[in-house]
Amino acid sequence: MAGHSKWANIKRQKAKVDAIKGKVFTKISRQIIVAARSRIPDPAGNFQLRTAIEKARAAGIPNENIERAIAKGAGKLGAEGNLEAIRYEGYGPGGVAIIVEALTDNRNRTAADLRAAFNKRGGNLGETGCVSWMFNQKAVCTVRGPIDEEHLLEASLEAGAESYELTQLDEDESEGAEVFAEPENLEKLSQVLKEKGYSVINSEVRWIPKNTVQISDPEQARSLLKLMDALEDLEDVQNVTANFEMADELMSLSMA
Repeated sequence: MAGHSKWANIKRQKAKVDAIKGKVFTKISRQIIVAARSRIPDPAGNFQLRTAIEKARAAGIPNENIERAIAKGAGKLGAEGNLEAIRYEGYGPGGVAIIVEALTDNRNRTAADLRAAFNKRGGNLGETGCVSWMFNQKAVCTVRGPIDEEHLLEASLEAGAESYELTQLDEDESEGAEVFAEPENLEKLSQVLKEKGYSVINSEVRWIPKNTVQISDPEQARSLLKLMDALEDLEDVQNVTANFEMADELMSLSMA
């Protein structure tokens, strides 16, 4: 799919380290709480909750933590605070468009933290809508290989998918693919791919850039990746999407 950014691949690799540090535990627990609160607190009848639980297990979150988060969402363990989903938009070095999705119980705190992160690293936080027009929202299911493209194409068509991309999932270059569809088809897409024998390791609605900005300057690349890391590290932040591309060599150098 045109306009796909490598940042999704970087985040998959970083997730292993972040899980060890415990960073993802809070983020995914919040997803579980919100999913359990917004619909029935039963994964069998709540796809959003079921998906969040699958992410939690993949990240190594203990079952008791998962159960506690579901109970909080269901209101069985007292108030957790009124978590709400908010989207922030801004620009990074080189004019890169950035979308930040957060779950927060304090809008003022989250906005202040984001503004500080942008300002300290050569970016600026803008108004809602300033960059989202540069992206499309798509349902994305990530499957682990090996991939038979003919079989994947048949499964994708049956699931109502629009396209797919082969991708490297891990640092050990394990084979996989990302399958794209309209956001409202996410549950069907995930279900059909699983029925066809694929290991679906992630299902989400993602912002896909229509066009990308090519970053070639080493200093600009370093500043941009530091900004992306700083945003990802904020506790309230759930997801960060940007519309940049850069060479693998430059990316490795900048992340060193």
